[in-house]
Amino acid sequence: MSVCTGSVVSASVDRDEYDALALGVTQEPHTSTQYARAQLLLSHEVSSGVIRAVCPGQRLAYRSEPGAGQLQIIGCDSEAVATATARLAREVVRGILLRDGWAVLHASAVVDQDGRAILTFGQKGAGKTTTALALAARHDLRLLANDRVFVRPDQNSGVDVIPWPAAAAVGLGLLDSLGWLGIVQQRLDSGEQLHPTQDQRVTAALRAGVSEPLWDRGKELKAQVFPDQFERWFGVPLSTGGSAAALVFPRIEADALPAEENTVRTLGDGDFMSGETEDRYPDVFGLLGVDGGGAHSVRQEIAWRLGALPHHSVVLTHDVAANGDFLAKLVGV
Repeated sequence: MSVCTGSVVSASVDRDEYDALALGVTQEPHTSTQYARAQLLLSHEVSSGVIRAVCPGQRLAYRSEPGAGQLQIIGCDSEAVATATARLAREVVRGILLRDGWAVLHASAVVDQDGRAILTFGQKGAGKTTTALALAARHDLRLLANDRVFVRPDQNSGVDVIPWPAAAAVGLGLLDSLGWLGIVQQRLDSGEQLHPTQDQRVTAALRAGVSEPLWDRGKELKAQVFPDQFERWFGVPLSTGGSAAALVFPRIEADALPAEENTVRTLGDGDFMSGETEDRYPDVFGLLGVDGGGAHSVRQEIAWRLGALPHHSVVLTHDVAANGDFLAKLVGV
């Protein structure tokens, strides 16, 4: 006999069970929201605390018991069930980490041989991924994350950094600049796949060796790379953690030379993820128990500690080699 004292996420492919749970949700009073870019119908049983939900577009149904730490996922397609299970297992782990004093930064990170983590900040398109991959690909730093990281104050006035496990979004132009476009094309031709959430137009472009960026209503469509594929496909080693050592605030200017700017940039609320900014994955299943970005007091302490580290505002170009060489010298790796 085994006894489980933690959270449990279970999943199954069962059309009949999906139909029954979906019917139950729609026949009860329910609300509608967006979760993982799809419509989700939610019903709450106040007396028991059970949350039931159905995503008709993906034919996925959910039954969550936050008080017992139980989450069940039922669907009709194995790939959809597997993707949802991986996503929600990560959310369970996020809740455990947040309740243990971690917070979430909207940043990329690479780690050198001494465990020094270089954190890069900015909104979409600022150059977080470009900075991280330029350093990792050109100067043998380990890639920790390209968009989000968990951070927590350590016992020595520093800040520990660990990865947020998720696929990395990499533009076609950046893949080409890194010399990776042909590698991706060969891997796809041999039957391997990138993350299933990747837009099929991106897959078609990669198979054709197209490097021009793809856009849809002002949003760039990017390749979705599994973390382990950076090491297996591109030879970029991964990191499981480090200690924050420097902050970089880039912007991209195609025809510029890489250089440090005089602009003073400091951390703000927008550099932390929070319940308000987690619009793709709101805590509809009651898995977190705290704000989605961490406790306010933790975020304040992290901002204060990171504020004492070197800050570098930089302009980068589309030349990955030049960016990498400049950044490595700037941060001393």
